[in-house]
This record gives sequence, C-alpha cells and structure tokens, in this order.
Amino acid sequence: MSLLIKNGRIVTAADDYVADIFIEGEAISAIGKNLPVQADTVIDATGKLVFPGGIDPHVHLDMPFMGTFSSDTHETGTRAALFGGTTTVIDFVLQKQGHSLKEALAEWNSRATGTAVGDYSFHMAVTDFNENSKAEIKEMVENEGITSFKTFMAYKGALMINDSQMVGLMQEVKKQGGMVTVHATNGDMIDYLIAKHRSEGKMSPLYHYLSQPEVTEAEASCRFTDMADYTGCPGYIVHMTCEGALNGVRNATRRNQKVFAETCIQYLVLDASLYGEDIDGAKWVMSPPLREKKDQEALWAGINQGMIQVVATDHCPFMWEQKLMGKDDFSKIPNGHPAIENRMELLYSEGVDKGKITLNKYVEVACTNPAKIFGMFPKKGTIAVGSDADIVIFDPAEKHTLSAKTHHMNVDYSGYEGWELTGKVKTVLLRGQVTIDDNKCLVDKGYGQFIKRNKVSGKI
Repeated sequence: MSLLIKNGRIVTAADDYVADIFIEGEAISAIGKNLPVQADTVIDATGKLVFPGGIDPHVHLDMPFMGTFSSDTHETGTRAALFGGTTTVIDFVLQKQGHSLKEALAEWNSRATGTAVGDYSFHMAVTDFNENSKAEIKEMVENEGITSFKTFMAYKGALMINDSQMVGLMQEVKKQGGMVTVHATNGDMIDYLIAKHRSEGKMSPLYHYLSQPEVTEAEASCRFTDMADYTGCPGYIVHMTCEGALNGVRNATRRNQKVFAETCIQYLVLDASLYGEDIDGAKWVMSPPLREKKDQEALWAGINQGMIQVVATDHCPFMWEQKLMGKDDFSKIPNGHPAIENRMELLYSEGVDKGKITLNKYVEVACTNPAKIFGMFPKKGTIAVGSDADIVIFDPAEKHTLSAKTHHMNVDYSGYEGWELTGKVKTVLLRGQVTIDDNKCLVDKGYGQFIKRNKVSGKI
C-alpha cells in the first residue's frame, strides 16, 4: 500500500517547508515538491500543518495505585492518544518489592500485548534494587529494549528507594548503556507534612498541595543531579513543576553536566489556585501538585532556554468515583490527571498560538526530543526518508472546546472542561496506516506495536 500527502506545511524540529510526502508500507519513501508518483491513497493537506506523530514518554496505563487502578487501559489510553496526535507512548512497568524486574515486565506485557491501539514502549521502575535486580539490568537493555529505569524518591514503603540504592543503580545502568529517570521529591519531608496536616484535621485537597511545597521538589532534584554527576550516569527528571527544581538543573550546567528535564502540559497551563476546601479540587490532585504562576513562567522559559527538553503528561486518570475515595482525607485521593489526548492540542494553542514557543520548538519537545533521548530516533520523532510514517495533519486555525463529553479517554471528567483551543488534530497516521480521520479511529486494538529502544548516550 502507498499513500501520498500533498502540499502540506511540513514542520520538524529543524525545518519548515511545503512539500509532498510519499509513503510505501510503514515508512516514508520520498519527500519533495510535486512528487511524480502514483499512490493508492492521496491526502490533500493544503493549508494544514504536517508534523511527526507525538511521543508521550510519561504515561501510566492500567496502573495499580492506592488500592485501585488507573482507568485507562493500554487499549483506551493509546486510542485516546492517537485522537490527540500522539502515536507512541512510554508506559511504566512497576517492580513489586520482593519480586524481579522480569516478573514485573511479564505482568505489563500481559496487559499491553494485543490490546494497544498505538505504539508503545516501557520504562522499568526499580523499587527494590538489590543484587538480583542489578543482575537483570543488562537483560532489560540488551534483550528487551528497555533502556530507561525509573526511580522514586517518595512513596516510602511502596515505590521509594534510598540514596545508596540510587547510586548503585546508576552505576549499573551507566555500565549497560541506559538512563535513570526520577520522580524527584523529598518523600520523608512530604510524609511528615501529610501527617502534620491530618493530625490538625486539615483534610481538603488544598492540603495535598501544601504537603508538597516547592522545596521538597527542588531539594530532591538537586540531590539527584549530584548523584548523577558523581556516577556519570545519564539522568532525566520527570514531571518538573517549579522554578526551584529548574534552577537545580541550571546550576548543574555550570559544572558542565547535562541533566534532561521533562515538564507536563498541566504544569504549563494550570496552577494551584484550583485547589481549595471543596472536593472538586481532587480533579487536580497529582504529585507533584500544580504550582504558582511564577513557576509557569519559569517552565516556559526553561523550554526556550533548552533546559527543559520534553513536554509529557504523566497521564494517570481515575474516575470521579475513585477520586472520591479521598473525599474526607486528601491523602486517600488517588494521584493522577487525564491529559494523554489533550497534550498536543493544548501545547499548540497555549504555546505556539499564544507566541510562547515556535512551531519548531513545539515539534522538538513533543515529538523529536523524546525519540532522541529514549533511543527511538530517527525511526520515530521526525519526518524523514526511512522513518516510520507516524504523521499528524493539523488544522492550525480550527477552534474547538475540550470536554469530558467528547474526549476519548476513559475518565468521566476533564481537567480542562470548557477550554476553547485553537488548532485541531484532523488526521493521524501510524506506520503508514491512517488511524484517525474525521474524528473516527480506523484501526482495532492490537495494531499498536511494542518499540524496542536503543541504548542511550545522554546526549541529543
């Protein structure tokens, strides 16, 4: 099968031009003006933007958490991602304490294999680093194509590892050609503040926010960069929210260190004023929490300065009934936010259309950098001859409104209910196949493939 996209404005991290794209099978075969080719299918993209399929390297699908599971499965979550222009996601396998990495991977494979609609890969979250799990790192990198290893500096007793485990993991991951990523918040301080607020009868969602002040994230981010510097291991801070943490990364550059940083779309466009004494604030209970307006300004600046390389989602949705588990105690509200479908359109409308970032920067942080950092480039993340034909055709002028009534995520509320956006995903191709068109999904579950990733260098 062949497909020709004609007259689109092609935007990559580096380029911006009008041309045709000829696709044969799953890959891009030719790019040029007025290509003299015959195709089985022709799409006229005149007046539209054409950019690579988005890559969201931070999602939690069907994830066990706080006695329940996130409400999007690998089927519903990757389908919703496709509707929003994200063609590949990286989910997190969570090792259970006392169990092996291999056991954890088998559990996540059982959920994703044959059910994902879009392409996917895995990070391996190491929650019990010991001699046995250390011995499994090489197998994960070389045989499974899992080259990134997630750590938590919070959630003691469930996910958190201590600093000695962190250093040991970093040394082994560096040796095997991988990267360590981190949830960087000071778990001990947070646990103290949670207990303090609860003992004082302060139970509303506001106290979720007040239990995780900026210093808890800034301190942990700096500590992580120090350990990464000592070990020489490539490091990546997930879901950065605040100026203090960003300054830790800025300071690391002064000693010639490179630490990658990711923020999420919600931290760029929402702020802590949404928290209050009312249970409605549970919609935005996530960790780290939303921050202040000054932090939004710092994060946009960090993107333009090249200090923040990726905009992801940390998509971890829960039904409202699940959120109500914490109606009388903020510490029992499942942490998470639905955004996998909204990321690309929100980032365009709030970023590009409002002049905060350029079109090239948009593609860089939403598509290309995740592919480069996590070992998928140039197969993914760009429009080039030989690359997978993962392509989004986007109308930059179309206005539309976000709502739980119309989104495709398996969650019964929206964190952006009633937001009017400029810019709409119209058609999405994944490996040469039209998967989304006219607001319909044209492929079945199981179309998504697992993407084995290459070793990483810590450079882009």
